[in-house]
Amino acid sequence: MIIGIIINTSEPETVWNAFRFGTTSLLNDHEVKIFLLGRGVESENIRDEKFNVQEQIKLFMGNSGKIFACGTCLKARQMVGSEVCPISTMHDLLHIVEESNRILTFG
Repeated sequence: MIIGIIINTSEPETVWNAFRFGTTSLLNDHEVKIFLLGRGVESENIRDEKFNVQEQIKLFMGNSGKIFACGTCLKARQMVGSEVCPISTMHDLLHIVEESNRILTFG
């Protein structure tokens, strides 16, 4: 199954859980793509003692998870793309929605 996940928040526990679910899905032989939208593009910068978002992002990427980040949302925050937040477009999001068997949103 192909699973698309949209993260539209920078709230630590929610982002942490989204990446945990993504990694669990990958480990169960599903393909997973995460699109960071709105405040979700701030995920790479979340630092929280209780919810280690950075660790979950590394696990997700280490298990072949794919991440996309809204370029317009990055620009609005004066941020640039990175390995974790590669600049993507609404066309990329549309493609994820079209090809996915399931779409989940967090945020």
